[in-house]
Amino acid sequence: MSPRPVVAATRRQARERYESNKLAKRLRAAVGAAIGDYSMITEGDRVMVCLSGGKDSHALLDILVALRDRAPVRFDVVAFNLDQKQPGFPEHVLPEYLRARDLPFRIEAQDTYGVVKRVIPEGKTTCSLCSRLRRGVIYRVAGELGATKIALGHHRDDILETLFLNMFHGGKLKAMPPKLVSDDGRHVVIRPLAYVREADLEAYARARQFPIIPCNLCGSQPNLQRQVVKDMLRDWDRRHPGRLETMFRALQNVVPSHLADCGLYGFRDLKPTGRPDPLGDLAFDPAPPEICAAPDPVRWTAPEED
Repeated sequence: MSPRPVVAATRRQARERYESNKLAKRLRAAVGAAIGDYSMITEGDRVMVCLSGGKDSHALLDILVALRDRAPVRFDVVAFNLDQKQPGFPEHVLPEYLRARDLPFRIEAQDTYGVVKRVIPEGKTTCSLCSRLRRGVIYRVAGELGATKIALGHHRDDILETLFLNMFHGGKLKAMPPKLVSDDGRHVVIRPLAYVREADLEAYARARQFPIIPCNLCGSQPNLQRQVVKDMLRDWDRRHPGRLETMFRALQNVVPSHLADCGLYGFRDLKPTGRPDPLGDLAFDPAPPEICAAPDPVRWTAPEED
C-alpha cells in the first residue's frame, strides 16, 4: 500500500488538531475577557451552569471548567439540568457525561413540558411560558445549592437577536445584558459567552463531540420569530462581514442624549448653557473609552494549551 494516503491522513489529523486547539484558545480568551470586563466571577464564587444539553451550554460548562483550573480567582462549578419531561428525552445522557468528567451536578425533574403543552394553544410559540417556568426552578435550585452565580449559555448572536426582537415586536431598545440581578433580587445571572459567535460554538461542539440533546419545544416551532431574526442577522454577516461585531460594540457604547427616551435623558429641561457640553451634538465623535474597564481590573487570560 502506498504511504501517500497514510501521510495525507496524518497531515489532515494534525491540521484538525491545530485548528481545534486554536478555536479552544480563542473561545477561552473571549469568555475570559467577558468575565473580566463585567466582573462576572469573583473570589470564592460557586457558579451553577445551566446545562440544557445543547451546544451552547455544553461549551459554556467546558470552557468554565478549563478556566477554573488557571483563573486568577478561586471558584467552583456545578452543573444543573432541568429534565422537563419531554417525550423521548434521554435521561441517562447528561448524568453519564458529567460523571465521566467527574463534575458535580444536579438533575431536577419537573414536568414543565406538560404544563406548556396544556396551556399554550397548538401553533402558538411556547418560549415565554417555558422560560418563566424554567426560571423559577433555576432560582430555587440555585438557592438550594448555595450558588452565588447562575451562568446561562446565551452568546453574542442571542443578544443581538433579542435586541431586534424587542425592537420589532416589543417597541423596546432592550437586549440581554451580560450580567444582571434576577427578578427576585436574590441571584446574579451571568452570560460568559456574551463575546462569542454562534458559528464558533457550532464548530467547537463538533470538535469536542458533546452529547447534544435537541429541544422539542424550542427548535421545532415553525412560527418562531427568533428564527426569522437569526436568518436576517446571518445574511447580514455573510454579505457584510464584521457588521455583527460593530452592532454588539454599539450596545456597549450607548449615547442616551442621541436617542429619544425622556425618562433616560432630560430632554424636557434641555436649554443652552453657553458652555461646551461633552454630551452635546459633535461634528466628529471622539473615540469611545475602553469598554467596561475598571480602574484595576482582574485580568482573565486563556490558559495555555497542553
